[in-house]
Amino acid sequence: MSSPTSSTFESLQAAVDTRGFAFVEGASMRAVLEPFGPLADWNAFADSWNRLEIDAYMADGGRYRRRRHATFAAPASGAIARKPHQPHYQSLDYNPIHGGIERWFEPVEEQFAAGSSLRTILEWCRAMFGALAPAIAAWHVEAHQFRIEARPSEAGRPTPEGLHRDGVDYVLVLLVDRQNIASGVTTIHAAGGEMLGQFTLTTPLDAAIVDDRRVAHGVTPVEPIDPDRPAYRDVLVVTFKEVRT
Repeated sequence: MSSPTSSTFESLQAAVDTRGFAFVEGASMRAVLEPFGPLADWNAFADSWNRLEIDAYMADGGRYRRRRHATFAAPASGAIARKPHQPHYQSLDYNPIHGGIERWFEPVEEQFAAGSSLRTILEWCRAMFGALAPAIAAWHVEAHQFRIEARPSEAGRPTPEGLHRDGVDYVLVLLVDRQNIASGVTTIHAAGGEMLGQFTLTTPLDAAIVDDRRVAHGVTPVEPIDPDRPAYRDVLVVTFKEVRT
């Protein structure tokens, strides 16, 4: 089972509204991002994944995940502003493996946070998620850089918690790079466990948009194709959650 590929802002909005998710191929994602700003610093943006730090909170003892993290305040209109660095927190209800504690990851680099690529992506997210939930006046935004490394002795697990929800309203998962890996299949499931779709992010800017309130998602482990070469999967995950007063 696979998800339909949508190529316009309106068709993406309709897909997420109807099914709870959408998959977008890289070329189409680039096209829908264009009205929201440039990707002029994309090469430097992607290169920053080479400077991520090991995730020291892995409950399985794995050393295969690197990450950085930042938070932003996004009103329904106006400037999107970076917040002071703060921990990432998920309740045990949403993350039974790593939830229930404050996890302090290294902050994203300033040039990454202020650069055109991330700002364009954040503006697009606000427009898309705002169209899906127009009554929301302000969002708490988190941006996560992930590198999942795969080795002959240790498969990389993009979602070590398994099939899950993130405890937010909406999620964007955007592929930045993929080198020398097999698998990494994303699956989307209804609340009752029924599979709604599956796809593999293979090309830069391939993306998944998920209504986290309605569906769960997971990604299968990745393995190296050539065991003698570096193997990794780089993604940007952006989450939007309503600020409740």
